[in-house]
Amino acid sequence: MAGHSKWANIQHRKKAQDNKRGKLFTRLIREITVAARMGGSDPAANPRLRLAIDKALGGNMPKDTIDRAVKKGAGELDDVQYSEITYEGYGHGGVAIMIETMTDNRNRTVAEVRHAFSKHGGNMGADGSVAYMFNTIGVLSYGEGSDEDALMEAALEAGAEDVVSNEDGSVEVITTEATFVDVKEAMIAAGHEPELAEVTKRADNDITLDVEHGVKFLKLLDVIEELDDVQNVYNNADIPAEAYEAQ
Repeated sequence: MAGHSKWANIQHRKKAQDNKRGKLFTRLIREITVAARMGGSDPAANPRLRLAIDKALGGNMPKDTIDRAVKKGAGELDDVQYSEITYEGYGHGGVAIMIETMTDNRNRTVAEVRHAFSKHGGNMGADGSVAYMFNTIGVLSYGEGSDEDALMEAALEAGAEDVVSNEDGSVEVITTEATFVDVKEAMIAAGHEPELAEVTKRADNDITLDVEHGVKFLKLLDVIEELDDVQNVYNNADIPAEAYEAQ
């Protein structure tokens, strides 16, 4: 990663997510509700719902909150109807950004996203302008000094796609979206609980930012992620740890 610490970046991002736990719960509830509405309330027959519930449990969401969200989505309780819309654009240094939203008011959402881009140095793009750069994968992250050989053996046995060793000693186990939960459960059963586990969109190539541009880009991300209708934000920036520390 061009000399940047991948594990440091993961830790900084995880800390930022933990600091926004209330916001995280709102997004997780929305995802569970939509997943249940689209595919039914049985996680065994609805892979998207199973993934959403797994993510919620990983975020320490109470089970009764999860159950209520499932019931809302299944039509057992009154609920607002959400539409899923993805926006694309560019940030500092030409970094590609994908923004997944769930909204009950499309006009409000697009106006807020466009304003965030224009006010903080980004450019909103047309549909498809950056989506082709990203692939959806599952990632299990293990910290610096992890036993790569042991993780490799367990990951292959669990059905993972790949195991990636980073320069800073951290290790990532890569899965498909469909096999993510099964691989995660198998890795935990084998004694390898990940520090961070998520289904994400990742670009084939990253763009390296210096500290100055990294700080500006992180500000843009913060503003976008704070928008009420935003569910997930993906980008291909390689940000130096000093940029996180300078915030």
